[in-house]
Amino acid sequence: MSVSELESELSADERAGLELIRETGGIHQSDFWKRLDVSSRKGSRIAEALQESGLIQRENTVYDGHNTYYLEPAPRDLDFSLLMAGDMLSPFIGEEEIDPQSDAFSQWLMNLAYEEY
Repeated sequence: MSVSELESELSADERAGLELIRETGGIHQSDFWKRLDVSSRKGSRIAEALQESGLIQRENTVYDGHNTYYLEPAPRDLDFSLLMAGDMLSPFIGEEEIDPQSDAFSQWLMNLAYEEY
């Protein structure tokens, strides 16, 4: 199942939790549930559900002298196929300005138009 499919099945609270973790780049669970304005029990369940779905990583840690978890976004695989047209890489990669009249751009667009899905 893709990440977008997994995310579409999340509850509103789980989506809010995932967004918070992604925005912060990582957060201690003891702060997580406070920022979401939910109980610690509900915050723990949200974190567990996100971990089980593979959307976040949850690691034991000590924070402010208490045992808790550190929650951070799971690394995502990059889909470079979106930059490809056939076997050609997008001419937008590495170029500051693209000439829409250039042969490289025209060939890439033609490959994109005739690609079979």
